[in-house]
Amino acid sequence: MTGLYTVLLLFCSNVFMTLAWYGHLRLQQTGVTSHWPLIGVIAFSWGIAFFEYCCQVPANRIGFSGNGGPFSLVQLKVIQECISLIVFALVANILFQGQHLQWNHALAFVFLVAAVYLVFMKP
Repeated sequence: MTGLYTVLLLFCSNVFMTLAWYGHLRLQQTGVTSHWPLIGVIAFSWGIAFFEYCCQVPANRIGFSGNGGPFSLVQLKVIQECISLIVFALVANILFQGQHLQWNHALAFVFLVAAVYLVFMKP
């Protein structure tokens, strides 16, 4: 169950991270933040990123094998990167509907899945 909690927390973390990193661009497109100073946009993104850390730190602590979790440090990072790309693809298609994934993006994702397989493979 610890592994499942880790993955769920990493998923939540990446939703907040993606919104913090790219959500302000959508808000700018809609005119909400188009006249905000850069420091205001940064503060807004930091406010969202706070919740990312509230999920990311516990995910790493409970998932890390050094703390009794099921994953090595490298495994945690590769899992996080794959989740990050899945969440980014979903958010990009929802918030930025003009952005489309191409064949090379799909192939890159296949390579990342291969990376997950290799990271979990016993040497």
